[in-house]
Amino acid sequence: MSRRCELTGKAVLSGHLVSHSNRKTKRKFLPNLCNVTLQSETLQRSVRLRVSAHALRSVEHRGGLDAFLAKASADELSTTALAVKREIEKKLAAAS
Repeated sequence: MSRRCELTGKAVLSGHLVSHSNRKTKRKFLPNLCNVTLQSETLQRSVRLRVSAHALRSVEHRGGLDAFLAKASADELSTTALAVKREIEKKLAAAS
């Protein structure tokens, strides 16, 4: 399993650890990933995803998983999240 957020695509970054003497050694910046279960109001079920803490705040800010996925671009989403997005779009199109 890769260290990548399923909603925003946020991944591991590399950089330098700089000492007081300005000596540089390689290090990794890991995203703060959380295993969460988010509720989809349209699908009437829960979805398990591995998302960053920043993405979790964004989901809450936009008004839930359905609203977040409606605005999200397809190239950032994982295959699981993309499948959920398509499922939500189908259900909304059938309801209209």
